[in-house]
Amino acid sequence: MQTAGQSNQPSAQYSARVLRRAWPILLLLASLAASGCGDESGGTKQVTLALDFTPNAAHAGIYEAAASGRDKDHDVKLVVRQPSASTDSLKLLASGRADIAVVDIHDLGLARQQGEDLVGVGALVQEPLAAVIAQQRIKRPRELEGKRVGVTGLPSDNAVLRAVVEGDGGDYSKVRRITIGFNAVPSLAAGKVDAVTAFWNAEGVALRQRGVPITEFRVDRYGAPRYPELVLVVRHSELTQQRDKIADALAALEDGTREASSDPAKALDPIQKASGSPRSLVLAELTAIRPAFSPPIELQPASLAGWARFDTRFGILARPPNVSRAFDTQVAQ
Repeated sequence: MQTAGQSNQPSAQYSARVLRRAWPILLLLASLAASGCGDESGGTKQVTLALDFTPNAAHAGIYEAAASGRDKDHDVKLVVRQPSASTDSLKLLASGRADIAVVDIHDLGLARQQGEDLVGVGALVQEPLAAVIAQQRIKRPRELEGKRVGVTGLPSDNAVLRAVVEGDGGDYSKVRRITIGFNAVPSLAAGKVDAVTAFWNAEGVALRQRGVPITEFRVDRYGAPRYPELVLVVRHSELTQQRDKIADALAALEDGTREASSDPAKALDPIQKASGSPRSLVLAELTAIRPAFSPPIELQPASLAGWARFDTRFGILARPPNVSRAFDTQVAQ
């Protein structure tokens, strides 16, 4: 046994020789890890995708792409991250912990207005999902004057409510807004409010599944243009440096979305497993949102221009966004 005063030179020399021999291998491993090319599949690129909210039928194309191996067909491996709040996907993207994020288009506009250099590269759905959902006795939006309407507190809620009420000739200032957070379904089902701002493809379907009689006022039927509610967003720097990887990921998502749209029963299992919701509810949601998947992933300039005018007119954004900088419509081609 070596005492504290004895030399450690032989073992130190041995360690140095081992390190010199291992150094080229360590450098290679570090290089592979940094480039993302160390995957056993021989070149498959990992792409981390952050959801905007808990898994639901709107994400069916994402889960179908991963479950069916469509991602690997395009030399990418999709890794899906589930956030705990609707704004977490932007945080994950901004911090570099996600390559692509599903983002509400209004949130993208607000983030860019605050100086975030983010770019929309694809559309998960092609139409607004926002709606005002009312008790069945309310037959048209103007009847919401003097009524209690639950809102989450997000800026877009007020815009949706105003657009729907004014689109029917009503006076928005006479609507009694009550902040209820994300409790639209129980609040309306219990009769605590007369209507709620919510998504027709989620809360609307859930209320019908519960047997709650409702009337649905979709925002694009009362003055709003047809715009993609949920968009796929990347950092501008990532788009510049990894454009091919992002394009491959979008191609995989396009395939997955097309399959989910053409065969909802097949796409049901992966999204139901991820959400943990009852199969009947997920299938009903998937059936409802299916038309909004077409055309899959593509960004349409006319729809984006309409969104920009809508968000500025109804005060979601303080100034008109530069659509050509906020979106790259050529990646998903």
